[in-house]
Amino acid sequence: MITYFISQGRDEIPRWREAFRDARLITPEQITARLVRGDCVWVMADTQEWPPLVAELHRRGAAVGVMTHSPTAAEAFQALESGARGYVHALSPPELLRQAELVIRNQGIWVPPELMARVVGGTFRVLGGVEQAQPEELEALTGRERAVTFAVLEGQSNKEVARRLGITERTVKAHLGSVFQKLGVRDRMQLVRRLSGQSMTLVDPGQ
Repeated sequence: MITYFISQGRDEIPRWREAFRDARLITPEQITARLVRGDCVWVMADTQEWPPLVAELHRRGAAVGVMTHSPTAAEAFQALESGARGYVHALSPPELLRQAELVIRNQGIWVPPELMARVVGGTFRVLGGVEQAQPEELEALTGRERAVTFAVLEGQSNKEVARRLGITERTVKAHLGSVFQKLGVRDRMQLVRRLSGQSMTLVDPGQ
């Protein structure tokens, strides 16, 4: 399986060459003819019309990641909606980029930890929000655990949840740990999918 990299020709800027020594720089036109199911393709967000390109690569069976110089929650969510399984800063350390590729090749999803909360909130809304939450999944939770859970699902960080509920971040983490254990999930995105009746693996590098 080959790793490809698509950008507007600025291949000297991202650290992708150091991270992926055998990767091939390619144009959107060339990838159409060369792509084989299972290949990994990194698309720079400065590539013209990148969301449709990501969607097409995903449809054809590629493991797709999006790199950007200015990460935002909105762009991360757009990348995931288009079919990407990874969203990373182009200047991330090579080791982190390699970890991200390993995750997306194994059907996981990689998003920077600082954007995790916002992406989780957007995903929860797309899946129907509170109205679609599975009530039976909440029965095992205490009242405070439910409050923490729904604040997290709205896209709030631990700090924001603590401020909203008048508790410490450590307490928020303790409640989340208990929620994860009771519901059999490992991270926020799995929590979203569990409460929405779906399943997906998302790796939180900052968890």
